[in-house]
This record gives sequence, structure tokens and C-alpha cells, in this order.
Amino acid sequence: MATVAFFTLGCKVNQTETAALQQLFVAAGYQPVPFDGHADVYVINTCTVTQLGDKKSRQMIRRARRANLVAVIVVTGCYAQVSPDDVLKIPEVDLVVGTHARAKLPELVEEAKKGRLNCVVPLAEKEEFEDLPVAQTAGRKRAFLKVQEGCRQFCSYCIVPQARGSLYSRPPEETVVEVKRLAKQGFHELVLTGVHLGSYGVDLPEEIALSDLLRQLAPLAGIRRIRISSIEPTEITPDLVEVMLENPSICRHLHIPLQSGDDLVLRRMNRKYDAAEFLQLVCWLRSQLPGIALTTDVMVGFPGETEEQFQHTMGLVEKSAFSRVHVFKYSPRDGTPAAGFPEQVAPEQKEERSKRLLDLGRRLSVVFRRQFIGKTVDVLFEETAGKGKLAGLTEHYVRVTARAPETFLGEIATVTVGGEQSDGLYGTAEF
Repeated sequence: MATVAFFTLGCKVNQTETAALQQLFVAAGYQPVPFDGHADVYVINTCTVTQLGDKKSRQMIRRARRANLVAVIVVTGCYAQVSPDDVLKIPEVDLVVGTHARAKLPELVEEAKKGRLNCVVPLAEKEEFEDLPVAQTAGRKRAFLKVQEGCRQFCSYCIVPQARGSLYSRPPEETVVEVKRLAKQGFHELVLTGVHLGSYGVDLPEEIALSDLLRQLAPLAGIRRIRISSIEPTEITPDLVEVMLENPSICRHLHIPLQSGDDLVLRRMNRKYDAAEFLQLVCWLRSQLPGIALTTDVMVGFPGETEEQFQHTMGLVEKSAFSRVHVFKYSPRDGTPAAGFPEQVAPEQKEERSKRLLDLGRRLSVVFRRQFIGKTVDVLFEETAGKGKLAGLTEHYVRVTARAPETFLGEIATVTVGGEQSDGLYGTAEF
């Protein structure tokens, strides 16, 4: 049996799409194998948000070729879409496919065995939502469903609109059918993903928003949790909060990108809010949904960012009491306005600021987790943790390790939390 290996860089959408691509290959008769081993086909799903992403993509391409000199090396994702000619110039690459029109990828691999191919379809020719299989993680009971793609935010630092193109949404009726199928297969948690998820529905002929879609999905039997992967602060509406209040199955967790806590930096980033509005949103969410977990993305070292402006970010992050903070250093991307901005911040300053913000994020995570000690939480167990233990996530996206029988793997169980550990909490499952 032919074998295929995958490596994914970047966001949750990329991870979702890789799982879907894997299913395409399985349906075509391939056996998935670890990326570090020998495979007949290697698929690298790339990210181009930062220069580091491009560099890491090239490293993985070369690693794949070293593992098998005659394998077919496939490069897909945002780096492939934005710079297909550059990618195909890499000697190890056989096939380049962008961010859509990938349903026939196994067939394209067969063609690539005869000669190198650039199969990137220009975004201007994209006409509808890319219909890939629903992403299901092997051995787990959490399914990732992409319901939206494309972005029109045009943040000054971001290349994603050029990589993903116009807004497209999965029609609600198709989404309902998919979710019913997942429920029948025994999946307990549904994660809704999208490049610009809060814009769901704006391209559809009927008037529908993300909150309307959630109202259709929440009552469906079988799915016990629905998680919203990431949403812009400007797109969290009273109706979205209302539907969360109406439906306990929607996780009390929102990932809201902050990017900066300084007003001038936010304006230069072309973000659509200021620091006071963001903090007001956070306070309102906590008043409406007590105990909600808020996670975020923050950029350090944006061109012209001063120490004072960075301190504004540190202050807003602390006031927001995020349960998790993802920090990334600004990286200039050709084709974005910010790449030409003056006063580029020195790499050593970016690194130093990143460490300080990560330290703050870790302290905030500990404070958030400690509120659950001595209480009971529901955990979706998804992995073994050795010595009679299982591990998984709560609805608040906190990792919990607990003593539990192996029969609980893939199930949601109640855990009494005993204390904290480096990567989360520990406890004992009720059985």
C-alpha cells in the first residue's frame, strides 16, 4: 500500500485542512505514516504569515527529500498560493497546489510522478467554498469543521487576504448535514473554524450570521460541545452572546485576537478598534458569561513600536486576564503596507519583548486555572498520559490529566480537580 506523510505549519485552519487532505488520500488507498519516516508522498501544508513560516516550510521540504529520494513532494497552503513560482524553484518540490481546488490532490500526485507541476489556481478564478472532507482526528472525538474561508480585513501586516482570497461560507443546510453525520459517528465536540469566522454568511444569498448558524447546530442530538475557534473583537455581537447564553453546549471560551494594546499601533495595523473598546468588550463578556475563558493573539515589534507602547500592550493583557496568550514577533511580508513602514524594530528587542509577554501570559494562565482546584469539570479525554491516566480539555480549553480507566478515552467525563501542574491541572475522574 502506498504511504503518505503530512506536516502542517500555521493556524487551526491549516490543521483542519491537513486532516481533510489526509482523508482524501486514505480514500484513494494511501496509508498515513509519520512525517519523520519513509513515505511515498510527503505533503507540506505551509504558512506564510511570517518569514519564519517560509523558512520552516523549506526545511520540511528538504527533510522530506532526505527521507526518500524518489518520493513525490507536495507543497500546499498559503506559501504555495502566494509564491508558487518560488516554491517550484526549490529542487525538491514536485507538485505545488495553493489554498483551494485541492479535492483532486491524490490524482495530481499521480500526474506529478511524470513531471513537476504548478497547479495553483489564481484566487480570481475561485468561485465557491472549497468542499473538502470534514476533518476528523484519528482516535479522537473532536471534529474540526471549516465553515468559512477567505479574509477581507487587510490588516497592514498580513498577507492572508492575498493567500486566501474572497469570503466564502459553507451553506447552513450543508453544515447541518455534516454535523448530523459527525454526531452519528460518535463525535462529542465540534470546532467551527474559518479564516475570518465572524464574517460567516456575508456572501450567502440568504441573510444569515454566525449566531444564526449556531442556533441551528446547538440543538442537534449527539454533539455535546461546540467550540468557536477564533473571532475578531468587532464581530462579537449581542446576538452571538445571546445564543451562547441560550445554549450551554457552546463552550464558554472565545479566542479574540488583540494584536496590540496601544491605539496608535492599532491604527497603523489597520485594526478596527482601540484599546478602550477592546477592554470594554472583555468586561462586557465577563459580565454576560461569568467564568468565560478568553484567549488571544498578540504581536510584538510592529514597526515603530516604542517601549511605552509595548507597556500599553502589557497593561491591557493583564487587565483582560486572558487564560492563554499566543505571542508572535512581527515579520515583514512583501506585498503588505507594513513591510515598507519606517522604524523597523530590532530583532533583539522583539525577542526581549516576546519573552516578557510570554512570562505574563504564563502567570495569567496559572491564575485562571487555579479557580478550578477543588471543583468538578467535564473533560473530553483524547490521549493517554501514562500510568493509568488520561488527558483532555475542558470547555474552557484547560488541559486536565486524570486517573481514569482507558474505556473513558474519547468520552466526556467528570473530573474532580486536585491541583495544578506545568501544563494544566490534574485530578481524578468519577467512575
